[in-house]
Amino acid sequence: MNRLCKTLLLSQVVVAGLVGTMAAPAAWAAEPAAPAKVDVNRGQQIATTVCVACHAADGNSTSGAYPKLAGQHAQYLYKELKDFVKQPDAKAPERQNPIMLGMAGALNDQDMHNVAAYFSTQVPKPGAAKNPADVALGEKIWRGGIAEKGVPACAGCHGAAGAGIPAQYPRLSGQWQDYTVAQLTAFQQGTRHNSSPMTTIALRLTDKEIKAVADYAAGLH
Repeated sequence: MNRLCKTLLLSQVVVAGLVGTMAAPAAWAAEPAAPAKVDVNRGQQIATTVCVACHAADGNSTSGAYPKLAGQHAQYLYKELKDFVKQPDAKAPERQNPIMLGMAGALNDQDMHNVAAYFSTQVPKPGAAKNPADVALGEKIWRGGIAEKGVPACAGCHGAAGAGIPAQYPRLSGQWQDYTVAQLTAFQQGTRHNSSPMTTIALRLTDKEIKAVADYAAGLH
């Protein structure tokens, strides 16, 4: 793992231990306790009645406005669902999204685990780069980072093939370019702030670099 990625993660873990927050990716590293028994059938019921309009029944959304959830790590999905809901000791949700606030807020903790487990078992449909001219730059950032700007290699945390690491870093391979661009931009602009390392990294990227690495990730498999 890249030295900067390690340093940022270590700092976040220390801060999380001191203030008891759920900031990511420290929260991804600290895997949430699993429920006594995950009910995948119940998760499927939720997915096909609540989540289907945006994410599709199998988690392979048909629009870059909504992320593909198929094959995503269950622990990561659970953590994000929790972040969309304001916790008792917080002033606001860790992750701001009016639609997901309503959707996630309607689920109890067990059902968050259930639906996360269901989507994790679904087969993700492959994606593809939209702009071949960006692939070389995206690959360079993904594999080697940008040393002169202190940007770590994406592969250091998300894996060479974008598979991520369960409970720590999300799967990005095949994800919609538009969605990845939107999230990196949100980290950059401070409208998404549930990952301090990603905020730091995104601030060091240009719009061109963000689009290039998002395009490269979309074609990984």
